[in-house]
Amino acid sequence: MRARQLKKIKVRLEEMQAEILGESEETVNAMQEESTLYPDPNDRASLETEHINNLRIRDRERKLLTKVEEALERVEKKTFGYCENCGSEIGEERLLIRPVTTYCIICKETLEAEEDKI
Repeated sequence: MRARQLKKIKVRLEEMQAEILGESEETVNAMQEESTLYPDPNDRASLETEHINNLRIRDRERKLLTKVEEALERVEKKTFGYCENCGSEIGEERLLIRPVTTYCIICKETLEAEEDKI
C-alpha cells in the first residue's frame, strides 16, 4: 500500500477513534445530568429504556474502538492492509469503506458462507 493511501486511512481511523470517544463521553455526561426522579412510572420506564439502548450502542462502539486501535497498531507496524487469512493485499476501496477489516473480500465471503452453513 502506498504511503499516501496509508496516511489517508490512518486519518480516517483516528477520526473514527475521536468520534467514538466523544460520543461515549457525551453519553456519560448526559446520563449523569438527567434526573432519574420521575414520579410517573411510565416516564421512569421510558428513561430507563433509553439508557439501556444508549448503553447497548456504546458497547458496540467500544468493540469497534478496539478494532480501530488494533488497525492503528497495524498501520504503525506496517502490517496494515493485508488479509489475515491469505496474506494478500486488501483492496483500497474496501479499506476506505471498512478500515478495521482484516480480511480481503474473497476470504470474508468464504467465512460468511461457512457461517451460514452452521
